[in-house]
Amino acid sequence: PAYLPADASAVPYVQPQDWCKVFYYENQTRVGPPFEANQATLTIDGFTDPSDGGRFCLGLLPNINRTDAIESCRRHIGKGVQLYYVRGEVFVECLSENSIFVQSPNCNERHGWSPPTVCKVPPGYNLNVFNNQDFATKLTRKVDEGYEAVYRLTKMCIIRMSFVKGWGDQYRRQTITSTPCWIEIHLTGPLQWLDSVLKEMESLPPANSNT
Repeated sequence: PAYLPADASAVPYVQPQDWCKVFYYENQTRVGPPFEANQATLTIDGFTDPSDGGRFCLGLLPNINRTDAIESCRRHIGKGVQLYYVRGEVFVECLSENSIFVQSPNCNERHGWSPPTVCKVPPGYNLNVFNNQDFATKLTRKVDEGYEAVYRLTKMCIIRMSFVKGWGDQYRRQTITSTPCWIEIHLTGPLQWLDSVLKEMESLPPANSNT
């Protein structure tokens, strides 16, 4: 649990049924509805035949403004990626024949990397992109710094990932919205926990009030 200053009680972490929500984008355009994952393993691929609730098939999603460059990228997504949620940790594995490119603030901080760092994950490799214990430690520490410091942790709960084409300092494309196909993963449990802590902080009297 995260502990609040003064006499506030601990705000417990509650694991929701849907552990993450995935949004799919083509350049700057969000395409299709978000996918809510309620199984510990989620496959995100370029095919059109979802077999169960643990598979998000991007090939099914229409976009009347789709360009040739986006079509080409979509054809190369193939088997895509697999996300694993295991005991408060999130891993991503590249199943595609082409690399994926991942930006995870939680992962970057854990390794001492610059916050905007984008990691290239080649085919067959995996990356630990979120650790709930690390997040809990940081959340508890930030509570003492105030509401805004806690609110800024929202970005720690969001993971961005592009298919086939990379972005950032090492690439021609500087932003993820310049890549043809990408996803944004919102970690539901940590985001809801953060929201609960913020609401609790809003209800507290000012720390140095002289009433």
